[in-house]
This record gives sequence, structure tokens and C-alpha cells, in this order.
Amino acid sequence: MVGTSLRQGILPSTTFYNETIQVIFFAVLVYFNLLYLIPNYLAKHAFIYFGLVLAACAIVTPLEVLALYLFYSDNPEYQASVVAQQERIYLGNVFVTFLSTILRVIMDWWRYQNEKQLLLTQTIQSELRFLKSQINPHFLFNTLNNLYALTLKKSDKAPEIVLKLAEIMRYMLYECNERRVHLSKEIHYLHNYLDLERLRQPKDADISFDVEGHVSEQMVAPLLFVPFVENSFKHGLNHATSGGFVRMKLRVQGEDLEFHIENSKVDHTPRPSHPRSGGIGLANVRLRLKILYPENFDIIIRDEPNLYSVTLMLKMI
Repeated sequence: MVGTSLRQGILPSTTFYNETIQVIFFAVLVYFNLLYLIPNYLAKHAFIYFGLVLAACAIVTPLEVLALYLFYSDNPEYQASVVAQQERIYLGNVFVTFLSTILRVIMDWWRYQNEKQLLLTQTIQSELRFLKSQINPHFLFNTLNNLYALTLKKSDKAPEIVLKLAEIMRYMLYECNERRVHLSKEIHYLHNYLDLERLRQPKDADISFDVEGHVSEQMVAPLLFVPFVENSFKHGLNHATSGGFVRMKLRVQGEDLEFHIENSKVDHTPRPSHPRSGGIGLANVRLRLKILYPENFDIIIRDEPNLYSVTLMLKMI
């Protein structure tokens, strides 16, 4: 350090004053750099910034040498050493000033990364809330429409569908606010959903849901599979006169999950007599998967004349 050579031949009692003077001038340069030069010149005019740093050090160094020279007026040997070491003092000032610049850049980068991560997290949470808000009302309106139709017919199935709906709404209200839920609860939710569909579908409709593998403590995004199920009924089984089907299979192996659903198709799907409301489609499902499971999912779609299927392969991390 510059002060090392300057301290040679100085009494220990005066070393403190020597270091204090140098620290004061270091502080002047560092604060001038942090508060004025960096905010006004570093990003926009880098070459001007470097020139101003060198110029500031060139101005401060003679003042520092003068202060040291006057302070040690009773020590001519030290005064001569100070004058001889002006270049080293200047280089020391330049080093300290640029070191403060490097530390400031590192701190700003670290703060930017934290803010970026926080903003990304907030964006993801907002998008998920938006996507889930699209799912929940859509399913609720569909189920209420089914319940309304059954009550008009004074069907004995109405009380059962009310109980199933209450259980599903309890899950949606109290469980689905979390980023992840237990896979077992999501499977139970799907079973309830299919039970509601069986109540209103023809008796010969083939509706099945098989689960393979060991389901334990795996966590998955809530309401991730129901859009596929809704679409299978809305575009498939709901238009079948007989022999229609919706078949689901969920295979679990550790953290790897494969969800497969297929539904029958009719040759000519009748157009609705009124515009449909709701519906989220595969586009929103893909968006949600990209947010929650980037690079950890794949969707395979088969669209054949009499069958439509979707396979979702997912790593539950």
C-alpha cells in the first residue's frame, strides 16, 4: 500500500494521523465517484467517466500531498519522502476509486438480480391466479347448469350432485390457493369430477379413470388436469348419441407422471345454438405448464377421425 513507504521513519504516534489524512482523501474520491460520477457518466459515457476519475485523482493527489507536507512540517525527511512518492499516492487514489466502482457494479448487479427474481415470482403468481380464475368459474358454471337440468326433471340424482359439488368446491376454495397440492388430492378431485359427469351422461357411456404406480407425497400444481377432462366431455362425449367414451389413465413412477386421456368423436359435431362462455383451451394449459414446469413437460396430441387423445408427460419437481 502507498502508506507503507510513507510510514518509514515516522514515529508510531504519528502513524494514526498519517492514515487518517489518507482515508479522508480516499473518502472524498469514493463518495464523489459513487454519488456523482457513476450515476451521471458510467453507463452513458464510459470513456468520459474514466477520464473524469483520472482527472479527479490528479486534482486530489496534490492536495493530499500538501496536507501531509504541512502536517509533518517538523519532519523534513518525511516531507521529502512525500514529495518523492506523489506518483504512488496518485496510483493509490486511482486504485481505490476504481475499486469502489467495481464494488458498486457488483452490488447493483446483485440487487438487480434479486429484483428481477422477485418480479418474476410476482408475475408467475399473477399469471397463475389469472389462469386459475379462468378454470374455477368455468367448471362451476358447467356443474350448476347440470344441476339446474336435473332439478327441472326432479331427478333423484340432484342431492348427490349437490354433495359432490360441495366437496369439489371445498377443495377449490381451501386447497387450490397453494402453488402445489398433494397428487392424491388432485386424483380425488378428478374422481369427484367424473362422478358428477356419470350422473348426467347416458348409462352406456364408457367413463374410466385408472391410476397406476405409487402415489405418496408427490406434489403437483392444482387443477392441472381438469381442462383436459372438460374438453374431452365438451367436445366428445357430450355429442355422442351412444357408445361414447372418455378414458383416463394416470401413471406415476417416482417424480415422473404420465397423464393420458382419450375421448370418442362424432363425424359431425353440432354447432351450439348460442355462443359458448368460458373455456380455457390448451393454449392456457401450455402457458401454465411453461410457468410451473419449464423444460419439464411434454404434450402429445392425437387427432383421428373417431378419437382424440392428449398425453401429458411431467416431472413433478
